[in-house]
Amino acid sequence: MSLLTVICPCYNEEESVGLFYQEVMKNQDFFRGKGVEMEILFIDDGSGDKTLAEIKKLRAEDQRVRYVSFSRNFGKEAAMYAGLEKAKGDYVVIMDVDLQDPPHLLPEMFSCLEQGYDSVATRRVNRKGEPVIRSFFARMFYKLMKRISKTEIVDGARDYRLMTRQMVDAILSMGEYNRFTKGIYGWVGFRTKWLEFENVERAKGETKWNFWKLLVYSIEGITAFSTAPLSISAFVGVLFCLLAFIMIIFIIVRKLIFGDPVSGWPSMVCIILMTSGVQFFCTGILGQYLAKTYLEVKRRPIYLAKEET
Repeated sequence: MSLLTVICPCYNEEESVGLFYQEVMKNQDFFRGKGVEMEILFIDDGSGDKTLAEIKKLRAEDQRVRYVSFSRNFGKEAAMYAGLEKAKGDYVVIMDVDLQDPPHLLPEMFSCLEQGYDSVATRRVNRKGEPVIRSFFARMFYKLMKRISKTEIVDGARDYRLMTRQMVDAILSMGEYNRFTKGIYGWVGFRTKWLEFENVERAKGETKWNFWKLLVYSIEGITAFSTAPLSISAFVGVLFCLLAFIMIIFIIVRKLIFGDPVSGWPSMVCIILMTSGVQFFCTGILGQYLAKTYLEVKRRPIYLAKEET
């Protein structure tokens, strides 16, 4: 039989682990009918609660449950990479443990693979239940990425994706430290089928993604799959150099004609402050790319496993 590996990143999700297992295993009869066995690979991302203990209970009852436990919290991107690296399946799917990725879509997703697709991805058609401000900035992020990046990143895209082994191996070949998986999916290509579904609220617990974490994550995505900010900063630099040159000519001419060196100092201060602000902004953009280069060249591992099956 073929094997389907269900990768499930977990961070402080002791209330959701058991429920997730039950919901996912409701699909086992369908897959067995297709000649496919299922296994669940939990990635404990350095949880501080009893998440690992709950996973071990499931492991004791069902040997199809495997797990990797990190030495500390490395983040969801590292957890997904670890899952892909440890997955043994001919087919691999990544799902959130909070059941916001509906397990009942798995049969339909697999049927799409049988039609010749390399992956089946999912996207939310709405953001019902999310804070309005958070939803607004999320939509703006996807619109921005569509304009400045050549890599396709679909609005509302989830990490919930069923893939063939060939696509998984392609993703693993990208061993970069600074990972933005939504962009990596688009970069590696392959034939992808998109499924849409209504937003589902968490079954248990609270989200670990606050506004600040999402903002940092969006910056990671922009700098990982677009060099447009560097081009913008260069353009702004040239523009302000031109403006500064014009202002110098203006000041010299005014001095020669009117001979009043004092008048106009408030506007001059405003110009200096604005120019300095743009310089710091452009320096910050360069710093982001330089920091990523610094982290890449150190060649540190993406994660460290403390315990695993």
